Amino acid sequence: MIKKITLPIRRFVEFVVRSGDIGGTDFDADRMREGARAHRSIQRANGKLYEDYQKEVFLTEEIVYKDTAYTLEGRADEIFSHEGRTFVGEIKATASNNEINADSCAAHWAQAECYAYIYAVQNNLDIIWIRLTYHNLNNGENKMFDKEFTAESLGVFVTGLLEKYSVWSDFVFGWESLRNESIKALTFPFPSFRKGQRTLAGYVYKAICGNGRVFAQAPTGIGKTISVIFPALKAMGEGKTSKLFYLTAKTVARKSAEDAIEKARPMLKIKTITLTAKEKICFCENKICDALHCEYAKGHYDRVNDAVLEVITTHDSITREVVEEYAKKHRVCPFELSLDISLWADCVICDYNYVFDPQVYLRRFFGDGGGDYVFLIDEAHNLVDRSREMFSASLSKSRFSQVKKLVKGKDKALGKAIGEINKQFIAYRKGCGESGLIVSPEKPAELTELIYDFVAVCEATMKEATVPDADGLLLKLYFDCLRFLLIFGFYDTGYVTYITAEHGEVTVRLFCLDPWFLLNEAMRRAKSAVLFSATLAPLEYFRDILGGEEGDKLLTLDSPFDSENLRVLVADGVSTRYGDRAESISAITGLIYTFCMHKTGNYIIYFPSYKYMNDVFTSFRTEFPGINAVSQQPAMTEEQREEFISSFKENPQSTFVGFCVLGGVFSEGIDLKGNRLIGSVVISVGLPQFGTEPNIIREYFDAKNGMGYKYAYMYPGMNKVLQAAGRVIRSESDRGAVLLIDERFESYEYKKLFPRHWENMTAVKSCADLTKALDEFRKKELSL
Repeated sequence: MIKKITLPIRRFVEFVVRSGDIGGTDFDADRMREGARAHRSIQRANGKLYEDYQKEVFLTEEIVYKDTAYTLEGRADEIFSHEGRTFVGEIKATASNNEINADSCAAHWAQAECYAYIYAVQNNLDIIWIRLTYHNLNNGENKMFDKEFTAESLGVFVTGLLEKYSVWSDFVFGWESLRNESIKALTFPFPSFRKGQRTLAGYVYKAICGNGRVFAQAPTGIGKTISVIFPALKAMGEGKTSKLFYLTAKTVARKSAEDAIEKARPMLKIKTITLTAKEKICFCENKICDALHCEYAKGHYDRVNDAVLEVITTHDSITREVVEEYAKKHRVCPFELSLDISLWADCVICDYNYVFDPQVYLRRFFGDGGGDYVFLIDEAHNLVDRSREMFSASLSKSRFSQVKKLVKGKDKALGKAIGEINKQFIAYRKGCGESGLIVSPEKPAELTELIYDFVAVCEATMKEATVPDADGLLLKLYFDCLRFLLIFGFYDTGYVTYITAEHGEVTVRLFCLDPWFLLNEAMRRAKSAVLFSATLAPLEYFRDILGGEEGDKLLTLDSPFDSENLRVLVADGVSTRYGDRAESISAITGLIYTFCMHKTGNYIIYFPSYKYMNDVFTSFRTEFPGINAVSQQPAMTEEQREEFISSFKENPQSTFVGFCVLGGVFSEGIDLKGNRLIGSVVISVGLPQFGTEPNIIREYFDAKNGMGYKYAYMYPGMNKVLQAAGRVIRSESDRGAVLLIDERFESYEYKKLFPRHWENMTAVKSCADLTKALDEFRKKELSL
């Protein structure tokens, strides 16, 4: 039986032909948006030169090798005739032509040779020419290289590529057969569906089958992770998707995905890989990824395919530890190895940025527009702030000043380029005036032109190694400038430029106010997307920000837990507005004491800022020194965080109170089941601190839909409140109470945002009221 496989020519060739070091060429520049403009510019010019000129010509051909029919397909940049010769052309953009010659990149020739072979066969040509054109993004100059080929020699070359690739295609066919058979036999890996699980799973399955999207608010306890993974796997077994991307913002959520799949793995054949951030998995101390600084980068591409093949034929669950083991064995970069392994995995568990960040997204999957993938986006409420950050960029004057000292007397051209940038920053500082701020919808065109010049000179400097850069200051600034230019290319009406001048520093920021368009474009890289969280309210807001469309499904599920297990209380007689905070400290201290001393156990108290937290903490410790209370500290290490969490012990003999910050590391992502946490106090409605960025967002959405305050302050703040309150009930047997302290919680606008299982919320006006309400709750608990 003939097996069939479709191979995009560019990916196929780059995989088979690659060799040498990481960072050995500068061809990555064509990933920038300017590369597309360079293509179009050359194509327009050549269209006028050659009468029969064709651009972006789609070519496809089925070639049988052994027992497999390979369909090679792709788009040739140009095809034309000149002086009786037929040319197939490839156009590549680069930042420098200095080192480019006819033999600079075998992969570029190989790609063009595949296109030329297909065109020659389909047009009965014995002879065909290939032209490679390299376009310099800095000076607009082109270098062209022409070569003549026979159709016969091209056929031999393409067959040789397929021979090398056949070991991989044989693996794919064998594995997919095993995988799909196991998925067909797969049953739900728990005795039964919890309340809401079957509904969520049904929505996910239908969305995948219909190439749609779902925004789902699924409260804690439903079992969100398995409820989205299980139907996605079933769809994979039916051929409706080839790969799952489980996207998260935090390590805890990645662990949940791994655990859910492990639960099914005894019945399931599936290859998963968890991608670890480059800075965490890198073996190189200075984190500079090139052959000069890292021994694992040198010759990486000569050895990496052997490493990949050994991993995927040996392991199904490919963790960080597995990647590091084989990276050391084959002496390759562990990060790049993990990315290559992901090509052969069925499920990729990774951070949001591998799909959405315009600088680091996985071009091996999405560079040509995407595929029949499914995005499962966990804790999607985090994507609002993360996407704004991913689509924004900043540069500061001090960074250039540091590098200027580094290059002084060593590189005149680079020093001059930095000097011009420094002058522009000084002009910005003067323009900021006494307010120290400029906000403009216009792009910073003058600075951007200077950054282009700096990047060009910087590349020449780094190639010639005229400036010692042991600490990587120049290299890091170079990459930050590339990011700035990349974001500049996305700049539209959803952006503003704001410039701050304070304490001698000047910073220019390209700030993404509205990430909807860029996220929507990124979502299109998959056939289907599921965005889910316990706190995705209101759903319309998240759909409006996170790239959603009118036809997307919105789903709100009820908590699977007995609502009687949670008592929500509101102390609405206290104002926590900024101007009232000093006067509120005594009342809040008393409420915390009453709440926490009603029953021995562990409690967390959440505050909107460190200052407010520290003020109340000091008051609490002064009035009640006998109570064991600890406060969160800024910038805690991993060990300090673990020590803090370990203080919440099972069955404590005395009360323990943790003081924490809303929106911080302890307000979501921690799972204190049982009686490790029996109550939380949330102080304030969690509004983001009033500042430049929230105010700019407010003004933008006021103009767009009249909901600026809600989009900039109310909804983000309430999301933090819901996350913090959600720490209390983590399983069916958990019981606990939540106390909300702020008069605004009693308003209609806030009550609309409360989850349905808070419907029995009770208002308390005093410590006596609080004691009475807790007495009633505890009586019910004792009667169970």
